[in-house]
Amino acid sequence: LPGFKVLRGVSQKYTQRVGLGCAAMLGALPALASEPLYVKNLSPVAGLFGLPSQRDAATTGQGEWEVALHGSLANHYVNESHSTESLNFDGETGRVALELRYGIARDWDIQLEVPWLDQSGGDLDHLIDDWHDFWGMSDGGRSKVPRDVLDYRYTSAEGGFSLQDDTSGIGDVSLAVNYAVYKFGTGDDDDFLGSGADDAYIALRYSGERLSGLPLSWHGQVGYLRAGDSDVLEGLQEKNLWFAGLTVDWRFAQDWSLIAQLDSHAAPMDSSLTGVGDDAVLGTLGTRWYFAPNWSVDISIVEDLRVETAPDVTFQASVRRQAFAGALRRSDNLRRRRPAQMVTRCHRAL
Repeated sequence: LPGFKVLRGVSQKYTQRVGLGCAAMLGALPALASEPLYVKNLSPVAGLFGLPSQRDAATTGQGEWEVALHGSLANHYVNESHSTESLNFDGETGRVALELRYGIARDWDIQLEVPWLDQSGGDLDHLIDDWHDFWGMSDGGRSKVPRDVLDYRYTSAEGGFSLQDDTSGIGDVSLAVNYAVYKFGTGDDDDFLGSGADDAYIALRYSGERLSGLPLSWHGQVGYLRAGDSDVLEGLQEKNLWFAGLTVDWRFAQDWSLIAQLDSHAAPMDSSLTGVGDDAVLGTLGTRWYFAPNWSVDISIVEDLRVETAPDVTFQASVRRQAFAGALRRSDNLRRRRPAQMVTRCHRAL
């Protein structure tokens, strides 16, 4: 039609102007460092190991501090059996972790994490049952058992473990020095607060920003963990575990980001049961609010994309304080490496 070309031309001009306007607006946003969401698999067995959460590949500026407080609440229900094995995870895990980072030299920082955990029957079973009923979803049999009861049990011909009494206390403390990381077995493995053993891992992390000129940052990690001998999992655990993760951070407004994240790791036990013997895949969706200079708060939900390899649902929140100059240095480091669109940091085990 004769008028079609005119309309198409107007549409193209309008789209170009809108695109340039959005690019200019987003380009003017403050250069705050992007960071993956803090995600841990709090499944009773996987949570015993020192599998690291994703983090930005760039380090804290020399002589500067960063501090974060992470809170997680995970609800579990797994009941399965096969041949001589049976597994039951019914309960709730609460976890609060204080994380400190300090830049000890250019491109080097030290990271300390001190967690506190609580294993109990919890209070979320009613809410989750109602959610399943509302959407007509299968609940895996959780509605047929008493609510808000703690019952972790595993039996096999090789051994087993169990926990029915509420426990709480300090978990396994971890210490990382840039390329090196170490987890100390300070948690009580009998109470499922930690593995009771020392773990070490090697990781490669990478970060990039402004993908295709868009306000998108991305992060990823791959690594290997060598697990120490856990008394509670004696003769059952896997000692060689891989882990990997990928994050996309969309800065859609000056003070807001939307973050999507995938995390995965090897099965923690040599078992034919899905809940402990299959590789775990977790999906996380969250938002970040930069509510004050150098401060941000994250709210996110974690789901077990491979069902039963992680908690049914985990609710998470984090508050982080970034050092101002350190944030600028990280941004400068990313800009200097922009032709490659990737920053890497390799973590070597002590």
